[in-house]
Amino acid sequence: MKPLTTLQQQTLRAVVDCLIPPDDYPGAYEAGVCDYLERLYQTDLLSQLEFCAAGLDSIDRESHFRFKAAFSDLTSDLQSSILQAIETGNVLTPWPIPPSQFFNLLVTTTAEGYYSDPQQGGNRGSISWEMTGFESRST
Repeated sequence: MKPLTTLQQQTLRAVVDCLIPPDDYPGAYEAGVCDYLERLYQTDLLSQLEFCAAGLDSIDRESHFRFKAAFSDLTSDLQSSILQAIETGNVLTPWPIPPSQFFNLLVTTTAEGYYSDPQQGGNRGSISWEMTGFESRST
């Protein structure tokens, strides 16, 4: 199976940062969640790679239909409105996969990557562990 396209990677980056945005701590992308997900889609979730690619393409189609722009180019508020519509299945474009099922997979795997053991590829520098108090920063 082929890896995600550049557009799919840009959409994925925007989605994970919309789900876990940067604040006082890095958001999902900076914490390595996309690296974690791409590795996961080449190993444990290889069977879900086409499903994921179809979902990312559908998010971008939904974005173009609603706002005439790529999902990654939208403001965080507009991105959130699209993700909320996907979560509830209130999409305006045809999807080849169930939107809410795709949303659930994205949320679950994004959180998994962000809060996982850093050796898994997400949670770069144990940032989420520091944020939650699970691990304190060395001085």
